[in-house]
Amino acid sequence: MDTHDLRPLTTTTGPFASVHFDQSHDTEDAAKQLELRLREIKAALSEQDADPETVDAIVAAVEATPPPVGPAGRSLIAAHGEIVADRRLAAPPTAQEARYSDLPYFLPVVTHADDAPEYVVVLVDRHGADVEVHHRGGTVRDDTVQGAEDDVHKARTGGSAHRDLQHRTEEAVRHNLEDVATAVAKTVERTDARLVVLAGEVQARAELLGLLPEPVRAIAEETDAGGRAAGADRAELDEHVHELLAGRHLRELDDLADRFRAETGRGSGLAVSGLEAVTAALSESNVATLLVGDPGDAEVLTGPEPTQVGVAAPRLAALGATEPAPHRADEALPYAAVAVGADVVVMDERLDLPGGFAALLRHP
Repeated sequence: MDTHDLRPLTTTTGPFASVHFDQSHDTEDAAKQLELRLREIKAALSEQDADPETVDAIVAAVEATPPPVGPAGRSLIAAHGEIVADRRLAAPPTAQEARYSDLPYFLPVVTHADDAPEYVVVLVDRHGADVEVHHRGGTVRDDTVQGAEDDVHKARTGGSAHRDLQHRTEEAVRHNLEDVATAVAKTVERTDARLVVLAGEVQARAELLGLLPEPVRAIAEETDAGGRAAGADRAELDEHVHELLAGRHLRELDDLADRFRAETGRGSGLAVSGLEAVTAALSESNVATLLVGDPGDAEVLTGPEPTQVGVAAPRLAALGATEPAPHRADEALPYAAVAVGADVVVMDERLDLPGGFAALLRHP
């Protein structure tokens, strides 16, 4: 997960209340269930001596927002009576969490984030295309690319005149699709799109795919669902896009696991695992991607700065932290990763990570 949106957490002082819970609204008693969960969260935070203002801020934030539709989760992080992070989750977390500690706990956000990566949907025909940019958070920007060539109707005559007219028609369509390809490439370049979905007329989208520059073609997928014509089934298209995004995420996990194994196998120095090696890399701001497995209740030592993290007091002293304090590793390491601008990815059974952590480094 790109952690840019979580950077404000590293400039906010704790302690933090971090809660992650099931906010599904798919049963008749959903409102009552949510009320019970809020009571449990309030009780858990109070038992940890959370200040009442921060607890009240969390409850107020939940009560002030309309319920989601269907299964969903929610993550809230607050400090000193203010909400500092509020995220919808695509699925309820496996277990309800309510922590009050010096550092924020946000791994459930990484695991179940509802924010799909930016992606582009292109509804194309012989005349041009509607280009949709779907941003993180659900906002959409629409642009229409109308080709300069209008004469794109198929020839109905015969003989040489038919061939000439057909050739002009094909050229006109190609020019229109070249305009679309240029617009799509520029759209991908100025956004962080990781997927381009091509929908619409079969021949037009196939030709458009061939006209896209290679970096864009590499992230493009065709679909038979939806189209540019009035009455096209949008729900079917949206469902297929969701499936494509889910599949791409799984492939990204596969690629990360393969890359980690490859770097470890060749001894490049670009992959490390275990708490000692990973904390050392974080303290040097040398982590590109933090991989998180199951660290359990493991602890590390930290100083006042996010990157002052390690497993032994002498190491912390060398980093300038003369009075290090113990903190949970599943809070301290992701927190340091956000501070250095690293991605954070929660891995599954693809990798068995010693100590629950590994990292891909920026340099050996």
